[in-house]
Amino acid sequence: MPRMRRKSDLPQKICAACARPFAWRRKWARDWDAVRYCSKRCKDAGTSAAPCPAPRG
Repeated sequence: MPRMRRKSDLPQKICAACARPFAWRRKWARDWDAVRYCSKRCKDAGTSAAPCPAPRG
């Protein structure tokens, strides 16, 4: 049986929506490079947010 890893030993990223760090998960193993959000809630919030309008001047 393989030894368990500590969460601190796993790679981490910063969530694009909430700016909190999140650690690698086994379900993200195939597409870790494409993962941007820590949860479905952040993904939904991040994709539905409208960009800020450019200031006129």
